[in-house]
Amino acid sequence: MQRICVIGGSRYFGKLLVRRLLAAGHQVTVINRGSGRPPAGVEHLVVDRDDEEALLAALGPRTFDVVVDQVCYTPVQAAIAARVFGGRTRRYVMTSTIEVYDPATAVLPPVPADTPVPEETVDPAAWPVDLDLPWHDGAYLEAHYAEGKRQAEAVLTRAGGFTFASVRSAHVLGGGAQEFTGRLAHYARRIRDGEPITVHARALPTVFIHFAELAELLRWAATEADFSGPLNACSDGPLDVRALAAAVAAQTAREPRYRAATATEPASPFSFDRHYAMSNARARQLGFTFSHTSDWLPGAVTETLADTPVPTA
Repeated sequence: MQRICVIGGSRYFGKLLVRRLLAAGHQVTVINRGSGRPPAGVEHLVVDRDDEEALLAALGPRTFDVVVDQVCYTPVQAAIAARVFGGRTRRYVMTSTIEVYDPATAVLPPVPADTPVPEETVDPAAWPVDLDLPWHDGAYLEAHYAEGKRQAEAVLTRAGGFTFASVRSAHVLGGGAQEFTGRLAHYARRIRDGEPITVHARALPTVFIHFAELAELLRWAATEADFSGPLNACSDGPLDVRALAAAVAAQTAREPRYRAATATEPASPFSFDRHYAMSNARARQLGFTFSHTSDWLPGAVTETLADTPVPTA
């Protein structure tokens, strides 16, 4: 049994992670602003993680074996966490994102064309940090989501006081209406209703992961693995937007329709004009076994279709 603190954990794969940690016999504490209550048997601390004084007061003398941070989006949040949890936990795991590798948002080291990117492409130990940027501004943060994650990783990497690991998640799908971004529902609805999908002329592949697989990887990273640094998390089997649409179409008996993206009309969510796939080799070498996208995508599409309302006349 380990003492585990989950920051966030109120929805989607974070909620499932909490349930799996509890089922495995761990002592779990959840910290959030009260947006969702954890299951029975989980300690719940209602506090704003951005309020350092309030967070310290809520934690009191508690210490943990592991902290899993599901909702760290800025270097300012990371700096608060480093001060509060330094010396209070032996291990800190942050949920990060494939978007740290997006060449549209940062100048990154060159990677050979059509090569899934390894973790060293973005080295948090060397990434610059600027705490004075307007990270408190919601519009700025939304526009700089990838950079906020890169800088948050950088702050926690350099913090000391605990072993730090980041899990860079691929695009997360599955769970029907639980998938709150609505990206898979976008394709399910448009294909089912015969509406065109906006794509790049040459759409390139990206990678995906099922929400339950990501929850399992986070459980493993928190309670079984002992790696540090970044770790890519994605199922095998990259897909471009047309292959994704074909998987959706197979569940709808409708052929997808396409139209070309223009300068004024952006492409649909998973259409990329750049290769946008990660390598999961490091996680495999450490002992985690991934599924293939084809193992779970049909079921995820079926769930999503069931939760996507049919338009009325």
